[in-house]
Amino acid sequence: MQEEMTRANKVAWNTKAYDAWVRHYGTPVKLAEELKQKHRELLHLWLKYIGDPAEKRVLNLLGSTGRRAISLAMLGADVTVVDISQESKLYATETAFHAGVHLNYIAADVLNIPNEDTLGTFDIVLMEFGILHYFMDLNSIFSVVNRRLKQGGRLILTDFHPFSRLLVSTRNLPNPSGIYFRDAIVEGEVAFAKLLPEEDRSGLGKVLIRSWTVGEILTSIASQGLFIRTFEEIRNSENPNLPEFYTLIADKMEVQLPPLYF
Repeated sequence: MQEEMTRANKVAWNTKAYDAWVRHYGTPVKLAEELKQKHRELLHLWLKYIGDPAEKRVLNLLGSTGRRAISLAMLGADVTVVDISQESKLYATETAFHAGVHLNYIAADVLNIPNEDTLGTFDIVLMEFGILHYFMDLNSIFSVVNRRLKQGGRLILTDFHPFSRLLVSTRNLPNPSGIYFRDAIVEGEVAFAKLLPEEDRSGLGKVLIRSWTVGEILTSIASQGLFIRTFEEIRNSENPNLPEFYTLIADKMEVQLPPLYF
């Protein structure tokens, strides 16, 4: 099933993505100029967990437009992006060129990175916003994270809070109508579709996604030998009583644990 998901998502993310990014962020020249002014602001969720990025090796999995990767490169990090979209690669590498930084961008399925071992190991693996739902099995992606982190390296994962699924179709209703424990694979619009005018949305592919609970995410990361340090829940900007995002920090440490089940 993962192969079917990957095929569908690859088609979707390689159709009109470049046009969507230009419409939303501007040309690569324009975005590069903006990043020169606001790169620290774009990294505000993570710099407290990274420290000084200078000379750190960072792997940005599913890095899309490369905005965060380029921002880290501006602070001296050696950054590699892996993302399935050739169109996003083109947009990101053009932006990096105009920003005056080097960006190693690999357009590939993160579960099948060509010659993965040649990448070596990294100080930081960064994964951000709308990513885990592209995987049928979380152990597969966090196994990649574990392989590519050096001992003492750090996973930084920021994504939409699973609780927010309860509110997607709840506007103006007295009770949440979303489904938290939904494990079915569902078809949906590719994330950038809403950035295009209606007349340009024809021909866009559909993505296949699978939702995960907080417990499933935490358990999968821990099962791959990563030591969870914190799970920071970020409040919804419209309703501070509810979570919107989370940032999870996990370190690769040599710790021998007994089996969970005897």
